[in-house]
Amino acid sequence: MVTIYDIAKRANVSPMTVSRVINNSKQISESTRQKVQAVIEELGYIPNSAARSLISKKTKILSLLITDITNPFFTRVARGAEDKAKQFGYQILLSNTDEDFKKEEDYIDMLLSTNVDGVLLAPTGDQSKKNIKKLIKRDIPFVLLDREIEGIESDIVLGDSYEGTRKLIEHLIQQGHKKIALINGPLSVSTARERHKSYIETLKLSNLKVNHDLISEIGYNKDDADTIIKNLISLPKFERPTAIFAANNFIAVNAIKALRKFGYEVPKDMSIVCFEDFEPITGFNPFLTAAIQPAYSFGYTGIQFLIERIEGKAPKEYRKIVLSPEIVIRESSRLIKK
Repeated sequence: MVTIYDIAKRANVSPMTVSRVINNSKQISESTRQKVQAVIEELGYIPNSAARSLISKKTKILSLLITDITNPFFTRVARGAEDKAKQFGYQILLSNTDEDFKKEEDYIDMLLSTNVDGVLLAPTGDQSKKNIKKLIKRDIPFVLLDREIEGIESDIVLGDSYEGTRKLIEHLIQQGHKKIALINGPLSVSTARERHKSYIETLKLSNLKVNHDLISEIGYNKDDADTIIKNLISLPKFERPTAIFAANNFIAVNAIKALRKFGYEVPKDMSIVCFEDFEPITGFNPFLTAAIQPAYSFGYTGIQFLIERIEGKAPKEYRKIVLSPEIVIRESSRLIKK
């Protein structure tokens, strides 16, 4: 195994000089830096990250803590985060909580022991405040992603859940739907609260009745919407919905599967719209009318904010970025007679 002493001997410099080159010290002349770098490449030396961190007090490792890696939204978030981190010479440690507070807690404890430089995290819900306070206590920089936590001050990158919901509900109303169901995520999550609020207010502004029998909650990554769909289609005909707003893509797909079990077709018998998108799925139709968020930008911007905090380049005031979704109309919603 090649060491800095081998590099020093071949380059005819001291081991300290090699260490300074590896850690990008400004105390080295450009000619010496180039000479040492040439030997490093020649011998294929890979710096020991643990040793470097002892000198620089930085690991150059960031944590990305997300709630569901199987959701294409978070897959694209991770890609944006990784691309931005690489630009600045950082590496990403990816952790997936599955919307589970206990898993989130275990990962936070693990991150504290690995001395990551900072954390970009999508909280599992309001209860995440307890876990985030551990980061604050240890003075570890962090940025919140996609979800807010009341009482926690930080940089944050959000999507416009309220506006996206409003536009989707208005789209359904314009198609003639007056009875629109909401299958929402847990109200302990800020995105679900925003979508619930927008759903209610948009119906009221359109002079439509808010029927609480049409409102339900389910986990964002649960795979069984059968009970909710059965309850909706079992309502008296004059109360039964003609359309469903699903709080995310997984809920929408599971609702469509449940409808099919009960003999309903989308959009012939029920229109569906949702937040987020899927990559094309072979044999799955109809493609969803959706509010599609710029997921790549969530991760890219979040990591930029985090690195600026770590390196002391961020403004004193915390920043809040709200990214607008794109409304894409597809075949899962249809015009009905008014």
